[in-house]
Amino acid sequence: MLNLSKNRIPEAFGEQSILFKTLRTPSPGRIIARVLMGVTFLFFILLFFPWQQNIRGSGKLTAFSPSQRPQSIETAIAGRISSWRVREGQFVNKGDTILTLSEVKDKYFDPELLRRTQDQIDAKRGGIASKREKADALENQISALRALLVAKREQAVNKLQQSKFKLASDSVDFEAEKVRFANQENIFDRNKRRFDAGNIALTKFQEIESKYQAAKMKQISAENKFLESRTEVINATVGINAVEAEYKDKISKAQSDLSNTLADVFESEASLTKLENEYANLSIRNEQYQIIAPQDGYIVKAMKAGIGETIKEGESVVQISPEDPDLAVEMYVKAMDVPLIQPGRKVRVEFDGWPALQFSGWPSVSVGTFGGVVQVIDRVNSVGGEYRILVIPDPEDEPWPEQLRIGSGTKGWVMLDNVRVWYEIWRQLNGFPPSLYEAPVEDAKAEMKAGK
Repeated sequence: MLNLSKNRIPEAFGEQSILFKTLRTPSPGRIIARVLMGVTFLFFILLFFPWQQNIRGSGKLTAFSPSQRPQSIETAIAGRISSWRVREGQFVNKGDTILTLSEVKDKYFDPELLRRTQDQIDAKRGGIASKREKADALENQISALRALLVAKREQAVNKLQQSKFKLASDSVDFEAEKVRFANQENIFDRNKRRFDAGNIALTKFQEIESKYQAAKMKQISAENKFLESRTEVINATVGINAVEAEYKDKISKAQSDLSNTLADVFESEASLTKLENEYANLSIRNEQYQIIAPQDGYIVKAMKAGIGETIKEGESVVQISPEDPDLAVEMYVKAMDVPLIQPGRKVRVEFDGWPALQFSGWPSVSVGTFGGVVQVIDRVNSVGGEYRILVIPDPEDEPWPEQLRIGSGTKGWVMLDNVRVWYEIWRQLNGFPPSLYEAPVEDAKAEMKAGK
């Protein structure tokens, strides 16, 4: 105020004025204001700090290799439990006997069933050998009959040729006798007329008549021989066909016997194969009475208990867990986040029962979490529409604890790229998915293939 008046207000009055007391700023308010200004300034600075985007997921521990995951040991045959050889929690080696079964089907009650089946196989083999020998004998018989057919046919053909030659000779003789008879008949006729005329003596005529009768007899004899020769030719021709028919009938019969014998051989071989198959099944079944461990591991749980309990084929008996499996995290993520994940992405994993403090945006300051690497991404979704990914330990990070057990729960964060804090807040408020500045490797390869 301007110092124009000589009248001054007493200081005591000013100190006692309520108005002056009200206008005065209290000391705690100034502190709070300064704190708020400082917090606001720090928050403004934090908005420009880097923040690593991530994708959250949950799951459980499993073994990376399917052969190292816990498995149920099933029985291949139905049976009754005779004895247990292990206890729950016991370590077993591959090939150790877990339990012993006894038979429950009456078909396999005979203790000598395997030996008796072998005897049947031996007898069937002997029968097949005998039938094969019979088949060989029939083949030899057929070969001999075919050779004999050729010989007999040649013999019949030769006989036919001889008959034809004889027929030709008799035919010439017959023609010659016909000529002689004609001459003698002419002589006889002339001399008969002379005799009737009385020009020749009776003795002379009788001599000529005797020669005429002899010529006639020779003609008839030559004709008979000619007819016999022609009949022989016909018989020889028929004989060739008869020989072929006879031996072809014998060969056909032998071939029929051979076919029947071979059919018996094939049928016996089929029966032998069936018996051998049955013998092999029995041998394998005898081995199934002992249920053995398929690999080294610990007996987790017995599905059946007691002695004398009956189990069915394919029924689980015990569960076994491998000794030292390659652990992996089976984590499930939302479908909208799958395109942003590629094999090789880093992951921070938190195990149930393991104290941890996780800052998802600043993994460097996280405590109690362990590093992992995305190894497998399923091609199809699982129950609930989520996709499964398999995470293995990060070889560049701290090893996972040895106390971990398969099946325990986990939480995980797949680490993406770095953004500013203000961008991450804005993205979370708008419900946008995490973003990448570059396309994933798999998508880039797919685009390259599509372009080609």
